[in-house]
Amino acid sequence: MARLDWLVLPALLVGWYLADFLSGLVHMYMDYRPCPPGKRLNDLFFYAGSRESAEYQAMLRERMAAITPLERLVYDFKNHHPRPLALGRRSLWRLIGSSVIIAALPISLALNAALLVWPVPGWFAAGVFAFLVGGAFAQLFHASLHRDHNPWFINAGRRMGLLMTPAAHQVHHDTLQRDFATNCGWSNPVVNRLFNALRRRGYLEDAGLVPSS
Repeated sequence: MARLDWLVLPALLVGWYLADFLSGLVHMYMDYRPCPPGKRLNDLFFYAGSRESAEYQAMLRERMAAITPLERLVYDFKNHHPRPLALGRRSLWRLIGSSVIIAALPISLALNAALLVWPVPGWFAAGVFAFLVGGAFAQLFHASLHRDHNPWFINAGRRMGLLMTPAAHQVHHDTLQRDFATNCGWSNPVVNRLFNALRRRGYLEDAGLVPSS
């Protein structure tokens, strides 16, 4: 059994910071990764009519069926910039499903296996736990920034400074060039410097922010 000690609290904070940093890296990548050309995603992005109409829904199903799950995620990140409330309406599984299947579940199983075999320090297990929770629920935390009503634990996390506030996240939407981390925002100063360095080297061009034809 993992032994608890005084290092548990700093390990939890480090794990939470790393999850926030990861949310910033993923957000930055998804925002600026170009959508696949030739898939006519721009028809969806710039659609002028009602998005509840049969025409739009049929077009959405057709276009989404023609791209990979990763490309759908990329499109969703871009689509939520002009329509931030759309992210807030996503179902829980749509928000966290990919994170759980691809990362959180395998890491959790590996940690549990390690705990059965080795004397894993309590502080290490605590840090991994915080990282897993922050990583798995990153898009839920992001979506909560675009909802008027949230569960009590979201509001409690904001009061404790463990989760970002909508006002802090609005800085990202105002510029699209800073503050990509969306869990607590602790890592945004580092992520911002990384973004600026990549921009100076010719990466992360503005053309990647919207789908092309």
